Amino acid sequence: MAFAMASLMFFVPFILIAIIAMWRVFTKAGQPGWAILIPFYNLYVYTQILKRPGWWMLLYFASAIPVIGYIGVLFVSVIDSLRLAKLFGKPSAFGVGLVFLGFIFMSILAFGGSEYDESRVLEGELV
Repeated sequence: MAFAMASLMFFVPFILIAIIAMWRVFTKAGQPGWAILIPFYNLYVYTQILKRPGWWMLLYFASAIPVIGYIGVLFVSVIDSLRLAKLFGKPSAFGVGLVFLGFIFMSILAFGGSEYDESRVLEGELV
């Protein structure tokens, strides 16, 4: 029981910072920040920020399929992180950082000086 409480006390600040960072990223992209708090809708808004079709969010639910789904979600996460970095004017290496150290790199996007510009991504472009 004590371990569970200690774990909770350790992770809650990280979760709160992640929520605040995503709220700021959504706001920078011209979307409502509160959308991050609503399950499923936040994925839809995230796909809109990435300039993806609405059905793209369904690809994240593929993780329910053992093995193949995990690989597919990893692939989608990588290309979406690269695209998010591109939309904020960051290099591809920053997108890789979003995949592996999302907590830190999302905070950099949120509180840094980078600006969201949807013209950085062409229609139909994968990344």
